[in-house]
Amino acid sequence: MKFATTALAIGLAGFIGAAQAQQITGAGATFPAPVYAKWGEAAKAASGMELNYQAIGSGGGQNQITNRTVDFGASDAPMDPAKLESAKLLQFPSVMGAVVIIVNLPGVASNQLKIDGPMLAEIYQGKITKWNDPKIVEMNRGVTLPNRAIAPVYRADGSGTTFVYASYLAAVDETWKTKVGVATSVKWPTGAGAKGNDGVAATVQNTQGAIGYVEYAYAKLNKLPTVQLRNKAGQFVSPSAESFSAAASQGDWAGAKNYAVNLIDLAGEKSWPIVSATFILVPRDPKEPQRVANVLKFFDWVYQNGDPIAVNMEYTPLPAGVKAAVRSTWRNELKGPDGKPLS
Repeated sequence: MKFATTALAIGLAGFIGAAQAQQITGAGATFPAPVYAKWGEAAKAASGMELNYQAIGSGGGQNQITNRTVDFGASDAPMDPAKLESAKLLQFPSVMGAVVIIVNLPGVASNQLKIDGPMLAEIYQGKITKWNDPKIVEMNRGVTLPNRAIAPVYRADGSGTTFVYASYLAAVDETWKTKVGVATSVKWPTGAGAKGNDGVAATVQNTQGAIGYVEYAYAKLNKLPTVQLRNKAGQFVSPSAESFSAAASQGDWAGAKNYAVNLIDLAGEKSWPIVSATFILVPRDPKEPQRVANVLKFFDWVYQNGDPIAVNMEYTPLPAGVKAAVRSTWRNELKGPDGKPLS
C-alpha cells in the first residue's frame, strides 16, 4: 500500500448539516497515514467534508503549514518550540505509534532475532557489517545466522520516523549522540536511503540481508519480519499493542511542553523502547478561521470515535486525560476574530 506520494482523500465527520461538500488539506507524516486513511473512511458517511492528505514526510508537513499552503501539518517529530512560536502554530497529538526494526533474513522467523540498541547503532554506523558477527551470534544462540552482509536501509526524506529512531539510538549510544545526532534528517554513516515508511518497507522486502526501521503498521501491512529489542529494564520484548501501551503509560504528559512527550527508552519490563506520539500543527492566526475549526472538529471526532480503529491497526490511542487537556487547549488558545473559541 503506497502512502508517501499519494494524496489520501479522507472524509471528515461532524458536519452533517453542511449545505455543500467542503475540503480541507493536510500534509506531512507518513507514520500515521494508514490510520488517518481509515479514520477518514469511517467518518465520511457522516460528513459532507473531505480531507486531501499528502503523506510527504514530517519535514514537508512542517514546511507546508509554516507557509500556510495546507490547513494543517502533520509531524512525527515535535516541532522546535522557537519555530512553533515564530510560525504562530499550535501543536497537539493525534495518536501514538511505534517504530520497529524489520529484517529480510531467509530462514529467520519474525521476532526470532534479538537485538539491542547499541548493536543497532553499530550496524547503522557501519561497525557491524555481517549477520554472523560474534555480537549478534552471542545474543542469538540457537538461531542460524548467515555469513551475509548487513544492508541497512534508512529514510532518505525528512522524516519524523527518523527523528524517533535517531532519538532512540542517541539515548542508548553515546557515539551516535555526539557524532550523528538527532534530527528529521541525519547524515547516515552507511546504508541506502528510501522515501517514506513504505519505501523503506519495500526496499527491505526486496533486499536479502536488509535491515530497516518503519512505523509498525507498515511492517504489518507488508508482513515483514520484526525483531525483539532489549528494553531499559533489560528484557527482550516483541512489538505489540501491549508493549506499546506499557511504554505510553510511562510518559510524563503533564510535564511535556506543547505535548512533546518523550516516550523513548522508558522504564517498565514490558515497555517497547521506541514509541512516539505523532502531532498535528494548525495556525494560531488563521486567515480563514473556519478551516481551522474544521480541522479541530475532525480530530475531536477522532478522539471520540477513532480508538477502536487505531487499536485494530496497531496504533496506541491517547490517554483520556490527554484528550481532555488538548480540547481545553483548543478552547483557550484558538479563537476567531469575534473572540469565540474555534472548537
